[in-house]
Amino acid sequence: MGDPAGISPELAAKLIASDEFRSRADLLVFGDLRILEGGAKVAGVTMDVEVVASEDVVPDHISRPVFIDLKNLSPDQVVPATATLEGGLFATENFRRALLLAQSGRADGVFFTPFNKKAMRLAYDGYDDEIRFVRDVLKTSVDASEFNVLGKLWNARVTSHIPLSQVASAISEPSILRSLTLADQCMRAAGFNPPRIAVAGLNPHAGDGGNFGSEEIDVIEPAVRQAVAKGFTVDGPFPSDTVFLRAKSGDFDAVLTMYHDQGQIAMKLMGFDRGVTLIGGFPFPICTPAHGTAYEIAGRGIANLGASREALSLAIRMGSEGRARRARGEAGTNFAAAVNP
Repeated sequence: MGDPAGISPELAAKLIASDEFRSRADLLVFGDLRILEGGAKVAGVTMDVEVVASEDVVPDHISRPVFIDLKNLSPDQVVPATATLEGGLFATENFRRALLLAQSGRADGVFFTPFNKKAMRLAYDGYDDEIRFVRDVLKTSVDASEFNVLGKLWNARVTSHIPLSQVASAISEPSILRSLTLADQCMRAAGFNPPRIAVAGLNPHAGDGGNFGSEEIDVIEPAVRQAVAKGFTVDGPFPSDTVFLRAKSGDFDAVLTMYHDQGQIAMKLMGFDRGVTLIGGFPFPICTPAHGTAYEIAGRGIANLGASREALSLAIRMGSEGRARRARGEAGTNFAAAVNP
């Protein structure tokens, strides 16, 4: 369960109450039963869950979703539509426990309803984004990145949660190559063979031959040439205001953008209610809806389940295929497990 002050409790309740996932996965849910029941009331759904006090007592054979009641947030501590320390502590503890369960091999994937980053920072000093938190919890420094997934179209990025004023200096040939390598690996594991990746420029009109900036000539083009020499199916840089039109029409499977909003705006305009964020680079998939906590509609029971449904479905498919690969004795990978998109 994610941030308790927004739409996360009602999204969690709707997913748990749905028959859609019961035949596809054993759902283990971390949170506080009182918060979940509040979400169910808002959503107008009835849930059938088995409640346990700890992940250590989850039964071996599960016939219905198991709710691990941590009793970690009293409803009177929730301030609707407000980021608070208490809400951040609730979300970070739920996320930490889920990550450790997956790391132990007792779960095949992790899904979370939306977090509020202000609340997370109140609860966890230095919280930049989910990748930083996952690395800290799993005690690893592996390369990882967020991918936005909308059906069969992916968006990868070179830089993510940094100020726009720092983007140009953070872009380098090595950073672009690392991003392309991780994107290629994740997408191959997701059934793209090979993935066709377009690279967006940084400046207007991809620099217009140097008239509007030299990053395309000095940094991005050389990185693309190196990627092609390594065998990747990569092209660019292309102007960022048109490259997504080509990708949407089927020319490319993914677009690598230079900064966060360069891709996020395009992807969310194309499918805000279906977009998924996949955190790739870790031994198991970590998925969440691409939208936020929607404080403006919290408690109204009108939250759209579409993106959460897509994100949970992706985590289930990828986790299932990862389990099948391990059963076949195939070597593990430190990126997203295989799945046909």
